[in-house]
Amino acid sequence: MKQLKKIGTSVAAAVLAFAAATTFTSCGKKQDSEFVFKIGTANSSLCGAPLHVAIDLGLFKDEFEKAGLKYETIEIDLMQASSLVVAGKIDATLGLAGGLLPQIDNGLEIKFLSGLHTGCTKFYVKADSPYQTLADLKGKTVGLCGVQDSSTVVFQRKFHDYGYKAYGQGAEFKMAVYGLTDLPLALENGAVDAVGLHDPVGYLAEQSYGFRKILDTTEDEKFSQEYCCMTFVSSEIAKKYPEHTKAFIRAMLKAAAFVQAKPLETAELQVKNEHVSGDVASNAKMLASYNYTPSVGLARKTLYDAIDQVVDMGIMTNVADKESFVNEHFEIFDDVPDSYIYNADGTYTETKVTVLTNNSKAL
Repeated sequence: MKQLKKIGTSVAAAVLAFAAATTFTSCGKKQDSEFVFKIGTANSSLCGAPLHVAIDLGLFKDEFEKAGLKYETIEIDLMQASSLVVAGKIDATLGLAGGLLPQIDNGLEIKFLSGLHTGCTKFYVKADSPYQTLADLKGKTVGLCGVQDSSTVVFQRKFHDYGYKAYGQGAEFKMAVYGLTDLPLALENGAVDAVGLHDPVGYLAEQSYGFRKILDTTEDEKFSQEYCCMTFVSSEIAKKYPEHTKAFIRAMLKAAAFVQAKPLETAELQVKNEHVSGDVASNAKMLASYNYTPSVGLARKTLYDAIDQVVDMGIMTNVADKESFVNEHFEIFDDVPDSYIYNADGTYTETKVTVLTNNSKAL
C-alpha cells in the first residue's frame, strides 16, 4: 500500500505540474496576444521609406495578424528615437546605425535586427574647391550636424583610413557643428571647407549650389558594403516579445525589398499618403541611388566592422570584447529569413544576401 500511495502521489504531482505549466503557457500566450507592439514611424524621412511601405502595403498588418499579435504605429521624430525607446514610448523603429553606436557604448539598451539600405550620407565641397578626397581635408574645417551624428562617425572612420588622427585631442581636422539644413549655406559662404550631409538635404544642396561630392557612401568601396540605416528594438522587448519582434523584422525586410525593386512606386506612395513632401521624380531618383537590398546577416557584419574600427579609434571606450558586444546588441532569430526579394507578381521570395552590389536603377 505504501508503494501504491507513493506512485499515486507522484502521478498527482505530475498532473498538477502539467496543469500549472499548461495554465502558465496559456496565460503567457494570452498576454502576448494582448501586448501592443509600438512601431515608431516618421513622416518627412525619405530614406525611412520601408516604414511607409510597410504601412501603406499592409505588410505590418499581414505579419502581425498572421502571428495573432497586435501592433500600432506612432509618429515620431527619428532624431529622438533612441530616447523614446528608453522611455517605453515606442518599441522598435529604424535609425542611422553610426549615430547610435556612441549611445550604445554609454548604455543604450537596444538590439539591431536588420539592415535596410546603404547610402544617403554624402560629403561635399564647393565646385571650385581644390580638395578631391577626405584625405585633402587635413587641418581643414568640416561642417557636421552633430558630434555623435552618423555622418561624423563616417567621416572619422574614413579619415582614419587615410592614416590621420580622427578623434579626440590632436584630431587632424577641425569640426564645426551646424544644424543640418544650415550646413549648405555654411559651405557656400566659406565658413567651412567641406560638409557632411544626409539626403534629401545633400541632394537638394548639390542641385541648388552645384556642390561637388568627394565621398558618397553608396559608391565608396568601404561604406557601400555597410548599412547606414538599420532596424532596432528595445532589448527588453526583444526578450519578452520575440514573436512581435520577428513579425516586425519580416515586414521591414519585405518593405525594403519592395523599395529596392520599385523606387518610383515607393516615391509615389510616400507623397500621395503625405509621408514626405517633395517632387516624386526627384524623390524616386534619390531612392534609386541607394541600395535597399535588406539583410540580417550583413547587418550584423556592418555592426561588427563599425565597432571593430571605432573601438580601436577610441570613439567607443566601454567595449571589453567586440564579438560579445555585437552578440549582446544584435538579435538573430533562426526562423526569420536573411532577406527577401520582391517579385513582379507581388509576392516575396526568401533569399540570403552575401554581398551588397550597387544596384542603382535609372529612372
